[in-house]
Amino acid sequence: MLLVATTALQDPHFADTVVLLLDVSDEGALGVVLNRPSQILVADVLEPWRDVVAEPEVLFRGGPVGVDGAIALGRLRTIDDSPVGWRPVAGLLGMIDLDTPTELVDGSLSGLRVFAGYAGWGLHQLEGEIEEGSWYVVSGEAGDAFRGDTDSLRRDVMRRQPGMLAWHVNRPVDPGLN
Repeated sequence: MLLVATTALQDPHFADTVVLLLDVSDEGALGVVLNRPSQILVADVLEPWRDVVAEPEVLFRGGPVGVDGAIALGRLRTIDDSPVGWRPVAGLLGMIDLDTPTELVDGSLSGLRVFAGYAGWGLHQLEGEIEEGSWYVVSGEAGDAFRGDTDSLRRDVMRRQPGMLAWHVNRPVDPGLN
């Protein structure tokens, strides 16, 4: 599932973002922001992963929590390719332990993206933000996490939604001024 920030969400950490939910439990939710690439090359901080990451080969700002750590999101070539250090999320999408030697992962992934930090919500916190109108909750596609052009991700995700939800892609911050 994806969280797409509504125009009502003005928190600078999340304005105009698309968040991929990685884990939702009774204790809260965890995800990564898909459309905030940094200028820092993965090769500069995680050199062994330089040949495995998808373009653009930069760290992504996954969220404001735990920015001193990293989460790696990978897409398997086939369901039978699960490497050591793999934790499934949905279908061919999963997380990779960055302590895994890259030679054990090599060839099993069709894409890898590394996120510095993550987005996290405590028990019922995300539910409250959804109820107040801060997020649209929509289905994601496997390619959403590995797009080369992340600038149009939010717009494209909203455009493919069914019915009137797709219309919200053009919603102004204050509809009363329209």
